[in-house]
Amino acid sequence: MRHALLTLGLVMFGPLLVSAAEFGNRGGDLWQARRDSAGLAPDPASTPEAVIQIYAARTWGWRGAMATHSWVSVKPSQAHKYTRYEVVGWGVESGAPAIRVDRGLPDGYWVGSKPALLVDRRGGPEVDRLIEQVRNAVQSYPYPHEYRTWPGPNSNTFIAHIGREVPELRLTMPSTAIGKDYLPGGALVDWTPSGTGAQLSLLGLVGVLAGREEGLEFNLLGLSLGIDPLHLGVNLPGIGRIGWPRSPS
Repeated sequence: MRHALLTLGLVMFGPLLVSAAEFGNRGGDLWQARRDSAGLAPDPASTPEAVIQIYAARTWGWRGAMATHSWVSVKPSQAHKYTRYEVVGWGVESGAPAIRVDRGLPDGYWVGSKPALLVDRRGGPEVDRLIEQVRNAVQSYPYPHEYRTWPGPNSNTFIAHIGREVPELRLTMPSTAIGKDYLPGGALVDWTPSGTGAQLSLLGLVGVLAGREEGLEFNLLGLSLGIDPLHLGVNLPGIGRIGWPRSPS
């Protein structure tokens, strides 16, 4: 039993040390960190088609060693601008809403971190229909005035909720998206964010999920360890995905 616990500790927490060396030493002035465009969202002036994009980026400071922040940006057909939806904790304790709209650029750096594109859906009426579903999911989010960094509800709880409500997006969230396993309403079982499997979770603290898009993943205290055989990858706490690069869904 001692050896088993030691092995589990090394597997779950050892990668955090590696991640901390790469991501955990970002400092400086928070308000001067990059927030400009990462060049991932198509220019709406020259893109008449509808667009849905979901992003994730490392968080600020030491939290960036283990966690990411996620958001969604949408642009209906013929629209001249994007609308960005996300959950942010700053100011919630003082009465500010957790859901923020157009707080930043659709593909902006997140306090210095370049975002990764998780979903990139473009098209005509079918994508416009999905945008309406995304907006309905934003409205139905059960924690519009609550935020808790760990284990949730937070920005990743919000985006995971959208994924479950709009399974056609086939959203696969990174294993570093702490809060994605915090199931709304204290539920023990739900669909995975991609809608291609199921997960069991106890308040985001311990659980397991299995899905065609996510693979098999175990969660302990918000840290995720898993294997993705379909896409030839493994997920490690803090480090995230290692393996064959995945294209946005």
